[in-house]
Formats: sequence, structure tokens, C-alpha cells
Amino acid sequence: MITVAELLAEPQLGLSLIAGSGGLGNRITWAHTSDLPRLWEWVTGGEIMMTNGLSIPPDAAGQVELAESLVRAGTSALAVGEKMHAPQLLPEFLYACNALPLPVINVPYPLPFIAIARSVAESSLLEESRRLRQTARIYDLLRLAGAGNHWQKLLQGVAAELDSRLFVVDRRCLHPWHPDGEALPATLAGELKSLVGQTPGATKNFQWHRLGDQHILMMDIPTHTNALLVVLPASEPHPDAVVLLHAATVLGLELSRTVLALENRLRLGAEFLLQAFDGRNGIADLESRLSEFEIPAQEFLVVSMSSDDGAHLADVHVNLWRHGFPTACLRSFNKLHIAVSAECSAELLRHVVRPDVRIGVSTPSTAAGVQRALQESLWALGTAGSSTEQLVRYAQGPSWLGLTSHDEGKALVQRLLGPVFEYERGREPDLILTLKTYLDMQRSWQKTAAALFAHRQTIIYRIRKIGELTGLDMTETSTLAQLWFALQIHDAMEIRGSSAPLTSPSPARRG
Repeated sequence: MITVAELLAEPQLGLSLIAGSGGLGNRITWAHTSDLPRLWEWVTGGEIMMTNGLSIPPDAAGQVELAESLVRAGTSALAVGEKMHAPQLLPEFLYACNALPLPVINVPYPLPFIAIARSVAESSLLEESRRLRQTARIYDLLRLAGAGNHWQKLLQGVAAELDSRLFVVDRRCLHPWHPDGEALPATLAGELKSLVGQTPGATKNFQWHRLGDQHILMMDIPTHTNALLVVLPASEPHPDAVVLLHAATVLGLELSRTVLALENRLRLGAEFLLQAFDGRNGIADLESRLSEFEIPAQEFLVVSMSSDDGAHLADVHVNLWRHGFPTACLRSFNKLHIAVSAECSAELLRHVVRPDVRIGVSTPSTAAGVQRALQESLWALGTAGSSTEQLVRYAQGPSWLGLTSHDEGKALVQRLLGPVFEYERGREPDLILTLKTYLDMQRSWQKTAAALFAHRQTIIYRIRKIGELTGLDMTETSTLAQLWFALQIHDAMEIRGSSAPLTSPSPARRG
């Protein structure tokens, strides 16, 4: 790998040093040409950046910022084309380059930049061979890790190859992306918060920073949203940019293997919870299956979440796993039902979802009470949906539709709609669907008929039939209001695709 001093010494190039003699020992990994603004954003570390001058601001403050930013990004030298478009290099700029130091090189006219690039490339042939061998060893670490959970072993092996400390974190919160991962030191995490964008693409995805006397690289892990690799080199020169990209790819492959296993676990968990909520398992079987999912059978929570955009619930199981809480999950339209250890805090549940996701949490349950816990979580979810609170624990807060517990809600549904459900047992559920549509359509016979692809007289007949079954006057506003309340409660407590019977849990707390 050629140094700045060695490049300047090549007689055929005729280069000369303008400023920054203290950086003559800087090693050059590559030569890159750019005349774009914010030249430092195109640096990966170790480059000599070559410009015809369009990237250089005309004012002193802008030139000093350019020098400082190039050094922070890891630039080895700046080469400026003579007799081209460069403004006058001001004394403040030259002073900054000497102090940093940043070697500034004059490229004599008409020497093409490609001549410099060829010299750098030819000097890097041996380095390229070393890079290829190192890259092969890094990929081989993935094979040696084998099947199973060997994340930390793989990370340590890659770190040893790069002679660096490595952390893979979630860019949104800087927590470890993998539950076996090492957490960032608190002081470093605090400093990085101001540098990390909240979403991928908000900042450059491969950028060196200098914090005190420590160089730090942050780069995205390919294919994994919000997975961020933080590199702290232990020695000079810094790890090669190409090797770092391959290292990130290897770590991404291992994360993909892990996420694939989690998706298989998600499928198995959905099958298990559907059977559990339907009451198809004995107590011993429930306890055994919960243990298989690493969920304490004697004290777990059922958590129900809802979102207008169901996509916001897709990664909840991964996010909880990343924080050390295995789950079993069942997706039902825009709702997600989760069985998780009772040690999972409300703060963590809020942390792993977007602010617009509503959360209902049951009281701690045993395997024998799993159906009861489901009804508690659904009731709490309904309360959250009708209030300004994102998370509600069962019976620990304001009433929902004037009711304080699932018992009261079940009694209201049974009193008002029980005869209709009984009548429809074994038949097509036309009456409840018609009633709901009729109320949604502001009691318009015509709109209801059009929505249900039925004749207007059929709708009139069904509404009258509901009145006969319930003994209620369907022309009274108070009657329709009560039926609307009952429908709201029934819809919230229903598990679509499941025939889970409604249980009658006793009132608990909320908070």
C-alpha cells in the first residue's frame, strides 16, 4: 500500500505538496475523483480524493469545513488539479491542513487523474492479494459457525480478522440487534445517538467518524432494516473498506439464517395458540408446549395488539426476541396475540412497536387460564382503542363503553344478542351481519341492501326478525344504541378463524 510521501516521490507524476506535511505517512488505499459538493460524503477511508476544484468552497469557513470533514471521514490526501476550477486556497485552509494534518497535493496541468489512479492501483496489487485472503477467511467463519445459535462466536471471529471491536445494534435505539450481542458502552451509545439517523438512508451508510481520539465506522447490515454495524479499530491502518463490506454481508447472512428460524417458530406458535385458545389442549400439553417456546407456563401474559396497518405488527416477535423474550404469536387480521413471559415490561412492549399500535395486556396467567387471559387482553385492547392510552392492563383504568370488566361486557352481549346467536347456530350468520351493516349505513335500507347484495325487503325482514328474537323495538334509538354497544364489544372480543369460547375472568387491575 503506497503512502502519500511515496506517491509524491514518483518522478513521472510531477506532484508537489501544498500543505499538510504531517500526513505524508498516510497510507492510500484508493484514488477517487469527484467534483461534487460535500466531497467527504464519498470517502470510505484511506482514499486520495482528486478534484478539479469545483468541490472547494471559495470562502475561508467553507474551505476549513472541507478539510476537517475530509479528515473525519478518513481521507488520506486531497489532490487539486492545477489551472482548472479551484478557487484560491486561502491561508485559513492551508493552516487547517497543516494542523490536522491533511496533505494537499498539486496535480500539474495537464496530468490526467487516471495516471495517479494507476500508480495507486499498481502499488495495491500485493494488498489486493492480502484482501482476498482475508475476505475468504471471513466467509469461512460463517461455515465454521455451523447450525444453531453461534452469533457471538461469529462476531468475535470477524472482529479478530479486522483487529477491531464490533457491535451490531438497532439504529433506532442502539440496543443489540441479537439477544446474545454485546451492548454498546453507555458513553459510546450516548455519543452515537446524535450521529445515527432514525431510519436507514437518513445518514450515509458507510461513514467514519472521530469521537475524541477514537475512529468509529458505522455501516448498514445488508438486507436487515435498522441493523447497524459499529466498528472500533484497535490499530492503524483501519480495516479495508472492501473487506468491511464483505464482513457486513457475512453478518447479514447469519442474521438471515436466524430470522428464517424465527419465521418457522412463528408458524408453529400460531398453530399452538390457535389450538390453545380453542381449548383443544389439556393442561399438561399446554405446559409442555409453552416450555418448548421458552415461555414460563406458570406465569405468562397474553398480549393483544392492533393496528390499522397490519404490517406494523409483522416484526413484533423478532423485536421481542432481540430483547431476550421468546414468544408464541397468532395473527388475526389487524390483531396480533402474543404469549410472553410475565417479566416482559410495559416499557418494552411500547418500545418494540410504533406509537399508533394499541396494546392490551392480561393479568399473569397459568396454562389453565390461557383462554381467560386472552379475553382479558382483548378487553384491555378495547379499552386502549377507546382511550388516549397506548397500553392498557386488564381492568386498570377507565371503563370501556361504560363497562369495567369482561364479565359485564359478556353479560351485555348475551342479554341483547344472545337470542340472535342462538337462532343462528347452525345457520348462515345473516342477522348479525345485517344488523352491523344496517347500523354502519346509518339505518338506510337501500344502502344496506346494496352493501350485502340483497333485496331491500330482505333487509327489512331480517331487522324485524332481530326485533322478534330480542323482544326489542327496532324503531327506538335507545334500542339501536344498546345493540351498537353490544356489537362493538362482540367484534373486539372475537378471534376470527377461531372458535374459542368466551370465558368469564374476574376483574383485575389496570395500569
